[in-house]
Amino acid sequence: MKRICSIYRSPKKNEMYLYVLKSDALARVPEALLTVFGAPRHAFDLVLTPERQLAREDIHKVLHNLDNQGYHLQMPPPETETIEHLPEELLRRNDAF
Repeated sequence: MKRICSIYRSPKKNEMYLYVLKSDALARVPEALLTVFGAPRHAFDLVLTPERQLAREDIHKVLHNLDNQGYHLQMPPPETETIEHLPEELLRRNDAF
């Protein structure tokens, strides 16, 4: 099951992405979601297959959501995730001497 997907980024929230089938474009995305998401900005197109790995999303969940609701919303990572992945040296720079 191969899907050609368009991925849009949100102008309102950093690292929030909206996956849609390229053939449907934004037609199946609820208006309320677009209001919160902001005017979608096309990032890139991607061929999705069950074998493909995505960096932050489960491919099976993405494909399921595309088929059943017409879109998949990728939320930004929690703020703490970015901090936890910094090298120890950077995390300790503000520690008291």
